[in-house]
Amino acid sequence: MNDVVMTKADPEKTIADVIAELGQRAKAAARDLALATAEQRNSALTHAASALRERASDILSANAKDVEGVRDSGKDAAFIDRLTLTTDRVAGMADALDAIAGQDDPLGRTLATFDRPNGLKIDRVSVPIGVIAMIYESRPNVGSDAGALCVKSGNAVILRGGSESLNSSRVIVACLAQGLRAAGLPADAVQMVNTRDREAVKLLLHSTETVDLAIPRGGRGLVSLVQKEARVPTLLHLDGNNHTYVHESADLEKAVGIVVNAKMRRTGICGATECVVIDSKITGLFLPRLLTALGDCQLRGDAQARAIVPDMIAATDADWDTEYLSNIMSVKIVDDVKDSIAFVQAHSSGHTDAIVAEDAAAVKLFMTAVDSAVVMHNASTQFSDGGEFGMGAEIGIATGKMHARGPVGAEQLTSFKYFVYGNGQQRQ
Repeated sequence: MNDVVMTKADPEKTIADVIAELGQRAKAAARDLALATAEQRNSALTHAASALRERASDILSANAKDVEGVRDSGKDAAFIDRLTLTTDRVAGMADALDAIAGQDDPLGRTLATFDRPNGLKIDRVSVPIGVIAMIYESRPNVGSDAGALCVKSGNAVILRGGSESLNSSRVIVACLAQGLRAAGLPADAVQMVNTRDREAVKLLLHSTETVDLAIPRGGRGLVSLVQKEARVPTLLHLDGNNHTYVHESADLEKAVGIVVNAKMRRTGICGATECVVIDSKITGLFLPRLLTALGDCQLRGDAQARAIVPDMIAATDADWDTEYLSNIMSVKIVDDVKDSIAFVQAHSSGHTDAIVAEDAAAVKLFMTAVDSAVVMHNASTQFSDGGEFGMGAEIGIATGKMHARGPVGAEQLTSFKYFVYGNGQQRQ
């Protein structure tokens, strides 16, 4: 493996030494990767996909150790679900790598061309960012997706996954390294921080000499830490406090199906709806039908919702701002589309929000006014995903407004520079 490990044989090596060495190796690998052909980068991904399939049993065995390690730690069911890999999930990881390999090359694209009166020709061309530090929590498949997207976009990556998934991550990174070597590329293009020491995160965020961009993917605690500590540029992925608004014009059968899927398909992912917002004109018809269809889902509602379903738990102010990541959903009743926009704007995390409606004017107003990275019409918020957007996979859903927004795929992991072509011009 290409991991850096602190061992008894090297007692003088500190965690700071480890991070510094990882950074230098990543920086060197990034230079080689930027010069690699698209064919080489794609070959690395297809070979890595094959390695994931061949070593599926090793990955599942390592993952079983990770899951067993948190069984008695008090972690909730949503956390354990995100940590757990299955045969299908490992196959999905490999399929994602193949899908990314099959995409158009994000590098070397001419984004714009300017012909100046003095004869200069200026091209704006897509290039890699350099070295990316990917800091994420429990989901081990994030390491596979992030590694693949960075290789595709010509970037080296240092992965710092959750300590709970360390065993799984080691095997996954070994598969990515195997793919890189098979394509004649440096295995150091994808490295991991092979320690549970939490100081590693801060040191990565302070690595201004080697790290060009840090991307956190996790809960508010992780993102807050990155915002506080980062000395390198960041691309933030916040939590998914997502809303689905059911307008008075909604097809109620369609609306029930959408909300149930948006909440219950997988409750522990960031694209899950956490609050359903319902137009007061249809609450009496819609809410009882939704309640029946949701099954094992606890609802926490405002006074109007509880007037229709008296045994519903009363929502507190905290509920409107909570990403449950479990089978709990809050219910808010509003008077019209403008009230829904005001409520969503006040409480959304800016990740993904949706409207279910047949009224075109209401749809346009909601989608224009709600300032989230992804706004949907008549579709489950769980489609807010790089794979579903045709990106093969994603590093995360960026909720900021600079550089990239929404699902971050290979194209979003590029920067640009200007190529200026002259013929002897001199400035007066």
